[in-house]
Amino acid sequence: MEKIIILDFGSQTTQLIGRRLRELNEYCEIVPYNKFPADDQTVKGVILSGSPFSVYDPTAFKTDFTNIRGKYPVLGICYGAQFMAYTAGGKVEQAGSREYGRANLSYVDKEDLLLQNIAVGSQIWMSHGDSITQIPADFHKIASTDDVALAAYKIADEKTWGVQFHPEVFHTLDGLLLLENFLNICGCKRDWSPASFIESTVAQLQTQLGNDKVVLGLSGGVDSSVAAVLLHKAIGKNLTCIFVDHGLLRKNEFENVMKDYEHLGLQVIGVNAKDEFYKALAGISDPEKKRKIIGAGFIDVFDREAHKIQDVKWLAQGTIYPDIIESLSITGTIIKSHHNVGGLPEKMKLKLCEPLRLLFKDEVRKVGSELGMMHQLIKRQPFPGPGLAVRILGDITAEKVRILQEADDIFINGLREWNLYDKVWQAGVILLPVQSVGVMGDERTYENAVALRAVTSTDAMTADWAQLPYEFLAKMSNEIINKVKGVNRVVYDISSKPPATIEWE
Repeated sequence: MEKIIILDFGSQTTQLIGRRLRELNEYCEIVPYNKFPADDQTVKGVILSGSPFSVYDPTAFKTDFTNIRGKYPVLGICYGAQFMAYTAGGKVEQAGSREYGRANLSYVDKEDLLLQNIAVGSQIWMSHGDSITQIPADFHKIASTDDVALAAYKIADEKTWGVQFHPEVFHTLDGLLLLENFLNICGCKRDWSPASFIESTVAQLQTQLGNDKVVLGLSGGVDSSVAAVLLHKAIGKNLTCIFVDHGLLRKNEFENVMKDYEHLGLQVIGVNAKDEFYKALAGISDPEKKRKIIGAGFIDVFDREAHKIQDVKWLAQGTIYPDIIESLSITGTIIKSHHNVGGLPEKMKLKLCEPLRLLFKDEVRKVGSELGMMHQLIKRQPFPGPGLAVRILGDITAEKVRILQEADDIFINGLREWNLYDKVWQAGVILLPVQSVGVMGDERTYENAVALRAVTSTDAMTADWAQLPYEFLAKMSNEIINKVKGVNRVVYDISSKPPATIEWE
């Protein structure tokens, strides 16, 4: 399969470059800046990402372009553009002031292939503290802004370009067009699609797994569900799924999800392990300890159930591409485990199968839709692996879980009834470790406070609080206080990420 290689120099928007290319139906892979796959005959072009470093910084990431420039079409973005100019003898210097934010092109070389159909005045997005002040003799300018004379360049007699702005971000209005022009320069077929992914992946899985048995841990979430359906399509009855109820799921979620899986024809073992987890969590308030206890407990329960199945050789997981990328530093060093159920492959001595490892989150949903999965499964909002444990601040008890499940159920169903659910990236209720005075009828109360949390986002890297209608929030507060015994106060979290996070723990 043809591909574009994106060399990652550490930019926060490197993944976004990949997502934009996938939107244009072109397959791409992100690799560390010094790990270019020189022997890969399917590479059609190369993109160099931005970086947090200056090119003249002694600790900056540097690589040799000898086997890249002139052999493939190349597009350098921000640091990538500056690095090519700098290493070829140009000058890159600290800008008088940091060039950050919207700008407009004041000059465009209309004959240049990269800038075809991009007009003078087109809005771009700058984000750098350095600027190219002089380019080598065989480079020539193809775009400028009022403040940046060398906003873009091309190298003579090569299909090599550099742009000091970010075409991958939303605020560069013709950014997708620029990337599309680059793909045309590369001669890309652009035949990457959910349907083609399913066809090729099913064939690969059948070859990889043969007649072996596979076990998969379901969470009820999008990734593991799509992985299960894809595997079922490839190997049918040789797949067994295990869905563990650790007692920290949403209200009735275990029963509802089990019914959904029945409709998909999956072979699912449901395990009620609530008491086991509640006992292990008793008296534990530290969020990291709670996470570790839940992770270890899940491994124990899963391992116990999996051993009841004869001759299992593979463990399947819903790992997706951002997990893979984030599990490596750009030097190729492992900095964290990406395994959804870390520790299981080693403990169970199983080989690992990750059919979604090359997909971004939005692509997983598209594949699920192509597979005919139900809307409520593929459009489910993200839900933390430790479940409500990270939304109960403090120690865990069955009573606290009941209170939170009831309040959360009202909030989530309310979002659906008001047609707000699909407009929100993630929502839930947090049980706060405080009690406050209230009045119900003629009686004073001293009960729990809960916080409603709803955010908008595209990738969870950044998020803003959802500006839900006041009428909706008023109704949710009234219903929760009236219907959930133990709650007498409701607040709404209006923190963005950063500086806050989506979850409270």
